[in-house]
Amino acid sequence: MSVQSFIPAVWDSRLLANYTKASVAEVITTPPVRIEGNKIIFNRIGASELKDYEGSIDWNSVSTTPVELHMDQKKYFAITCDDVDAVQAKGDVLSAYTEQEADNAKEKIDTFVLGLYTGAHEDNVIGSDAEPVALDKLNVYDKIVDLGTKLSKKKVPKANRFVIIESEVLGLLSKDDRFTKNPTVLENGVVEGQKINGMQVVVSEELPNTNGKLKIMALNKQAIGYGKQIEKTEAMRLENSFADGVRGLFVYGAEVIRPEALAVLTATITNQ
Repeated sequence: MSVQSFIPAVWDSRLLANYTKASVAEVITTPPVRIEGNKIIFNRIGASELKDYEGSIDWNSVSTTPVELHMDQKKYFAITCDDVDAVQAKGDVLSAYTEQEADNAKEKIDTFVLGLYTGAHEDNVIGSDAEPVALDKLNVYDKIVDLGTKLSKKKVPKANRFVIIESEVLGLLSKDDRFTKNPTVLENGVVEGQKINGMQVVVSEELPNTNGKLKIMALNKQAIGYGKQIEKTEAMRLENSFADGVRGLFVYGAEVIRPEALAVLTATITNQ
């Protein structure tokens, strides 16, 4: 058993690949234009002006404003294995290790990103914890349509819109003739071929749900900026065990950068 031939890049690439294919956060957010250390940077382009043409042209300069966020969230994994060399040599074994840790990271990061529903513009909020909307199979589709309408009223771009729901809400939607009866949910939560009011339906169990008061989020990718990286992955021989240890550190951050592009519905589900 040895850790001398441990290759961090092999583990990192497998971890990120497995994470990305299953992450809701990767689907619904805007990636940074660049990463500098633990800082992620986005660009916001200023508005230009459309003018009447009367024979001459006045030029406007359009500025780009950087938006900087810090990846201040940190989660680590630390696992033991009999032989790091053997794990690296066997692709199926390495996949098993990295899939498990990537799934753990996906759950934590998606929970963090979906918890940013609190940053929605006040005009885009339907219901509250004090007065949640009661959802059933008769009204759930229409209430989701209302969320999309909120975005449209704010002139949010129609492309790259998503609505994130729980599996219970998906069950209610499946009883509506306007929705497919047997929806196919992909690994990253996307419900294949299903849109409501121009919003791609995505399912996640990481949405906030407190005492049966659940959230439904509607947003454009521009609403939330998000970035992540694996800061360090390393192997070592454990002193108190006949085994090798592998540990890694995920760092990430996210923030609402366009509140008008985010809407939220607080609801309960009735027994109908």
